[in-house]
Amino acid sequence: MQTEKLLLIPGPSPVHPRIINSLSLPTVSHVSPEFTTEFKKALRNLKKTVFTEKGEPFIVSGAGTLAMEMALVNTLSSGEKLLVVSQGYFGARMNAIAGCFGVNCDFLESPWGEAVRPEKVAVKLDSGNYQAAVFTHVDTCTGACAPIKGYADVLKGREILFILDGVCATGGIEERMDRWGIDVLLTAAQKCYGAPPGLSILVVSERAMEKRRSMKSIPAYYADLLRWLLVMRDPSKYFSTPCVNEIRAFYEATEIMIEEGMENRFARHEQFARAFRAALRELGFSFFTEEAYLADTLTVVNYMSGIMDTEFRRILGDNGVIVAGGLAETAGKVFRMGHMGNLSQAQVLFAVDALEKTLQTLGYSFSSGAGRDAADKILKE
Repeated sequence: MQTEKLLLIPGPSPVHPRIINSLSLPTVSHVSPEFTTEFKKALRNLKKTVFTEKGEPFIVSGAGTLAMEMALVNTLSSGEKLLVVSQGYFGARMNAIAGCFGVNCDFLESPWGEAVRPEKVAVKLDSGNYQAAVFTHVDTCTGACAPIKGYADVLKGREILFILDGVCATGGIEERMDRWGIDVLLTAAQKCYGAPPGLSILVVSERAMEKRRSMKSIPAYYADLLRWLLVMRDPSKYFSTPCVNEIRAFYEATEIMIEEGMENRFARHEQFARAFRAALRELGFSFFTEEAYLADTLTVVNYMSGIMDTEFRRILGDNGVIVAGGLAETAGKVFRMGHMGNLSQAQVLFAVDALEKTLQTLGYSFSSGAGRDAADKILKE
C-alpha cells in the first residue's frame, strides 16, 4: 500500500478517521430514515458552526465554486449591481461568475498579500447603487484574511445584501452570521470542516431568501435555492439525488466540531498558525502575506534564495508532507501550507520535522531542531 502523506495544502485538509469511517459505510437510500436523520442533524450542526438561528442551511452536491455561483444567481438579477471586494485570485473568480449572469460588477481590489480596508469599502458603497457586496474571507492564493467584522460594520443599516465567501475560513475562523448581518455565507466541505471534497455549503438569511422569492426566475435549475429548500426542510423529499456518503461524512465532521466547541476550534487554529510561523521564521523563511492580514488557516511562504519550487515540494513530499505551489503571479515563488480542519499537535510537529529534513537535504544550515523547538513552545502554551 502507498504510504499516506500529511496533506497540508489549502484544501482538502486531512480527514479524521471517524469521518473516513462514516464515508466508507455502505451506501443507503437517499430517502431512508437513517440517512435523512443524519442529513437533518448535519443541517442543524451547520447552523451552529456559523452562529445562526434563522438562516436556511443548504448542503448540495458540488464544490466551493458551485456555492459561489449559487450565492450570486439566487440574489442578483441581470442588470443589478454588485460590489466585489477582492484580495486575490478568488475575488477575481467571483467577478467572472457574476459576469456570466449579466450582473454589473464594480471590482475593488487590494494589492496581493493585503486586504481592502473597511473605510475604502464604505467610500465605494457610498458612490454607487449596489444591491449586494461580496467578500472573500481568506484568499487561498494570497493567504490574506480580510477584516470581515469591519466590513459588517460598514454594511450595517444599508439595504445591501452581505455575501461572504468563507471557503477557506468557515469553521476555523470566527464567522457570526446573525450578529454580523451576513446574508449569504458560502463554503465547502473539504477545508476547515475537514470532510472529503464534494459538497457545496451555503447558509442564507431570511432577507436573502426573500430576495430570491421576489425574482420571477433565475438562469439556473440545479443551482436554484427554491428547488432545494423543500429538501433542506425535509430531507426525505426528493429534488435531485444527494451525495449520500459525503453528507454522512460531513455530518460526522460537524459532530467533531460541536464536540470540540467552536471557540476552542478557533483558538486551536490560531495557535497552530502561530506555531507553524514561528518554526518557519526560525528556519529562515518569510511570508508573502502582510503581517496584519495573516490567516489562521494557511500560510503562503516565500522561498529563500536558491530554492527551486518543484524540487523543494518533491523532497518535502518524500519526507511525508504535501504542500501546494503558488498560483498566478506567485507561481514558483512561494509554497502554500494549509493548517486547518482537524489537524493535531503531533501532525504540526511532524510537518516541522519534515521541513527541517528537506532543508538539510538541500544543503541549508540551521540549528537542528530549532524549528521544532519554536513550534513546540507555542503548542505548550
